[in-house]
Amino acid sequence: MGLRPFMTNPSLSYAGRCHPLLGSRVDHGLDGFCEERAWRCLAEDDRTRAIAADILVSRWFDPRSCCRYEETVSSCDRYVIAVALKTTRVKLTRGSHTIFDGIMPAGTLHVAGPSQPLTAEFRAPCDFIHFHVSNGYLRKRQDAAKSGLSQPIRDLNDLIIRDPLAGLLGRTLIESGKARDRLYAESVGQTLVMHITRLELTPPTVNALPKWRLKRVQEYVDSHLDEGISLADLAKVAGLSRMHFAAQFRAATGYRPHDYLLHQRIESAKAILSSTDTPLAEVALAVGFQAQPHFSTVFKRLTGETPARWRCSVRGDLEPPETFRRSSATNGQNQITAPV
Repeated sequence: MGLRPFMTNPSLSYAGRCHPLLGSRVDHGLDGFCEERAWRCLAEDDRTRAIAADILVSRWFDPRSCCRYEETVSSCDRYVIAVALKTTRVKLTRGSHTIFDGIMPAGTLHVAGPSQPLTAEFRAPCDFIHFHVSNGYLRKRQDAAKSGLSQPIRDLNDLIIRDPLAGLLGRTLIESGKARDRLYAESVGQTLVMHITRLELTPPTVNALPKWRLKRVQEYVDSHLDEGISLADLAKVAGLSRMHFAAQFRAATGYRPHDYLLHQRIESAKAILSSTDTPLAEVALAVGFQAQPHFSTVFKRLTGETPARWRCSVRGDLEPPETFRRSSATNGQNQITAPV
């Protein structure tokens, strides 16, 4: 299975930026997961148990949309394999070196080696599964896979790829109902490690879109978000043919142009929903959707909640206001049309 690693540095702009916050909310409710007292840092009891365990699994969940910073140094005898369960925005750095900066899609896998400092700037809600894998176990699996690989074994530190199997394993662990079983959680981790050690990464065949072209495209999207934006429009801004632009844009960001545009529309909608009482139909039009039902469908697919419920949860309301409930009741009847 050939997978292409991707690196991004799109220098995205964000509306409604919050002051940095230290610390995050952690999911403690599953016995099969170790506790993270801080981002990627296991609680003392779990660190003691880690001495005898090949793989420990933890989860880091933070529903906040504001900007916040996390720092860590991985254990001297452990790799940390992170799997994104939902799409987020994050900048990962090590000192002055930027590892990743931009939209990180669900199913993205990131490996950090032992004793590696790492700083994260989260700019959206996030949900990660962390597999803490002992050095000895990982080396053993690499040695077992060596004979079947046509490429030499690579250093896994800072590997970042979009991997459908990693995403599936992460979701299976959460949704299977067996996450309270530590042996089951460890077996999922073993499967993931075997998969990673057998990966033969396909060298990039397309150059990433240069940063200056990418910046022009992003600025164009931000300033024309309420209009119909086509692939031809974006390619023209970048100064490339549609085919070359689409390929280079995906190599730079990991996203198809259309998917990126949808995420930008939803992020802009979040800023409006969280700070105003603008009716949903008007929000949909303001961020470039032609109809409220389509807006609601895309919003729920990317966030897991309808726009009305998301707005209530962010603002601390117990239930949607009457205007929102009426809007939802007529959701399939009143459609908005806008120029394409």
